[in-house]
Amino acid sequence: MILGLEGCVVNALCDMSTGQRARVVGVPGNGAMSRRLLDVGFTPGAAVTCLFQAPCGDPRAYLVRGAVIALRREDARAVQVEPAAREVITWA
Repeated sequence: MILGLEGCVVNALCDMSTGQRARVVGVPGNGAMSRRLLDVGFTPGAAVTCLFQAPCGDPRAYLVRGAVIALRREDARAVQVEPAAREVITWA
């Protein structure tokens, strides 16, 4: 866990719990895996939800930009996320 530029807590994608929602902060690096993660939708600002995980915990499935993507823990560690803002519902 680190603090982002705006003071938000930034975690790795692999630290998300099932059902948790977050927003992608970035994918550092410029290797082949970083490029592939960006290609499949893990771009800054994208909403991501951890849908489920395998019985042994690896891989996990994430919903990002309307697609379900399964990632191993070591690959998900490369994606930085911040917790999604809680939606506040007000009744008029």
